[in-house]
Amino acid sequence: MSDHPKTSPSKPRAEKDIDSWDIETDVAIVGFGGAGGCAAIAAADAGAEVCLFEVASASGGSTALSSAEIYMGGSGGTRVQQACGFDDSTDAMFTYMMMCAGPQADEQKIRNYCENSAAHFDWLVSLGVPFKDSFHKERAIMCLTDDCLLYTGSEKAYPFAEHAKPCPRGHNLEVEGDNGGPLFMKIVTENVEKRDAITVHYETRALTLITNDAEEVVGIVVRQNQKELNVRAKGGVILCAGGFVMNEEMLKKYAPKLSAGTVPIGNPGDTGSGILMGMGVGGVAINMHEGFVSLPYYPPASMTYGILINDKGQRFVNEDVYHGRLGDFALRQQSDRLYFIVTVEQYGDYEQVSYLGAEVAGTGETVEELEEELGLRRGSLVHTINTYNEDCAAGEDTLFHKSAEWMIHLKPPLVALDVTPGRGAFLPYFTLGGLDTLPTGEVVNPERTVVPGLYAAGRTACGVVRTAAGYSSGMSVGDATFSGKLAGMQAAARAS
Repeated sequence: MSDHPKTSPSKPRAEKDIDSWDIETDVAIVGFGGAGGCAAIAAADAGAEVCLFEVASASGGSTALSSAEIYMGGSGGTRVQQACGFDDSTDAMFTYMMMCAGPQADEQKIRNYCENSAAHFDWLVSLGVPFKDSFHKERAIMCLTDDCLLYTGSEKAYPFAEHAKPCPRGHNLEVEGDNGGPLFMKIVTENVEKRDAITVHYETRALTLITNDAEEVVGIVVRQNQKELNVRAKGGVILCAGGFVMNEEMLKKYAPKLSAGTVPIGNPGDTGSGILMGMGVGGVAINMHEGFVSLPYYPPASMTYGILINDKGQRFVNEDVYHGRLGDFALRQQSDRLYFIVTVEQYGDYEQVSYLGAEVAGTGETVEELEEELGLRRGSLVHTINTYNEDCAAGEDTLFHKSAEWMIHLKPPLVALDVTPGRGAFLPYFTLGGLDTLPTGEVVNPERTVVPGLYAAGRTACGVVRTAAGYSSGMSVGDATFSGKLAGMQAAARAS
């Protein structure tokens, strides 16, 4: 091989500068998580020869670190939804997900996801992913039993329930405890290993893309055993290298609001290298300012009966929403302090089962006593709680439309938790921006013209999920596996 200047993700290598190809394949895939694994399986099953490059010594990625709920439904419902008595409309799912994505929504991508989601469930089942025909009724961040179906977002909360019939779409694998991610990746890895058309290269870092004079992506440069290798990919390269939550410089540049978070959620490979590679060949990165930030205030579910206030003693959200939406609303507050207020009974076993870890900021035998202890303006909390209790009696939250299901009088003694970002509470976060792609996985430039030979999936791409305010658990793994599969099929077709 010829000597080259230091290889950079954002500076592609020219094909004309390559003396020889070290590896030749139909499809090259960067990253062996949920997206990369599903891309490899789909490409191989479509008749392509696949090389899968993973920087770690084993498969997994961020998917293996997750609970691996998978958001699926529509078309009358998956097998599990139907068995549990739910008839899920594609239009209702589409309406909900469009509302979730907000003004950044990619209508074409969301429509495609919703129309083919039930079929995606069947595809995962064909790979051996186990789903039990059972419904977990309790409000939970994750299902710790082996039950499958649960509500994992704000489907039953205002404003979503006003426009789309609520339906549970979170599909938990048939495994007890928070073990869905490892089981899911074990199954995907077994499927990859039994396909002769797929070759996996572990401990191999993708460095930069290779382009020809026509600005087509024709391969990728990788480092393996301290040597740079040129990989030729006839059908193209699929970037499934994760997001950029572990890249402090990129976070400061693109998503500074995530600095309010306390724990980045991802794997060490989430450095944004895949996004930078795509940008280096003309791909456009979008939604880079957005990310997921959560205040996981439940479990226990009884915390939902409480209220969230700012330092003016005022509520600002309906507290029956998904914890990511509540976290997003919390970040919007121009307040020095945020408090979650519950009765002693609602506090319950918070200290034993909570993920939040927020400390008690004050208690009060009366509302006035708690108000004084928190240093709030006299009468502010009294007015808020009196109004809330009046609405509880009437069965209607006149200010924020919290469901009557979660409205109970706040009767002292009361407890206030300090949930101010940066003051001890657990605020996990990850990025939601990435390369702009068509539903097929093809990366596009700022004019939305395809960059030939380049695909992206999972968090390297900007998928169906666009904001924490509209996030539902399972959307990431759902989108990663779905987009990976489509990208694999498209790249395989280009190679044929």
